[in-house]
Amino acid sequence: MWELYWSEWLIIAGIHLLAVASPGPDFALILRQSIQYGRRVAIISSVGVGMAIMLHVAYSLLGIGVIVSQSVLLFNLMKYAAAAYLIYVGYKALRARPQNLDALQQAQQQTLPSARQAWFSGFLTNGLNPKATLFFLSLFTAVISPTTPLEVQLAYGIYMAVATTLWFILVSLLFSGARVRGWFKRLGHWFERIMGGILILLGVKIAGSSV
Repeated sequence: MWELYWSEWLIIAGIHLLAVASPGPDFALILRQSIQYGRRVAIISSVGVGMAIMLHVAYSLLGIGVIVSQSVLLFNLMKYAAAAYLIYVGYKALRARPQNLDALQQAQQQTLPSARQAWFSGFLTNGLNPKATLFFLSLFTAVISPTTPLEVQLAYGIYMAVATTLWFILVSLLFSGARVRGWFKRLGHWFERIMGGILILLGVKIAGSSV
């Protein structure tokens, strides 16, 4: 049975690759986590982002995504929650002040997010993103055939969750290396402010999006 859906899977894999590799809230968050807190926090946040994919897959399979896309109220509640979260994180980063490297490293160790906080930061950033909602809704309605068995559609979803997780783990590994982190830390508060501004702009962009 599975060999009948290889062409459909290849289309989905290609579309998903382009979507996940495009800079957005997920990439901005994982980049910041990598530089600010290191490899462990960034990887755990990456797992949170990947697991949020299954949330989108679940409501797409259940048809709830159609309701969200057709309900202005529900869509607005979701997008404003996502925008508020990104703007909050960005505002905190925007307030970064210059510090010497030793003090900065000590402060970061003291404020290092727990595994649960790191996971939730990734999960919420992706799970509340209304653009992700519309992406998966369009994927499961326009690309995946209605005749595709439920177990095959679920397998597509698991693939996308795993692929997303692996992609952002790769990003975490690339940007959490000692040399890269050292270079970014020398920029210190400027890097934090730039990332904060990007997150705020992404939040404003999401807030202004429409169904």
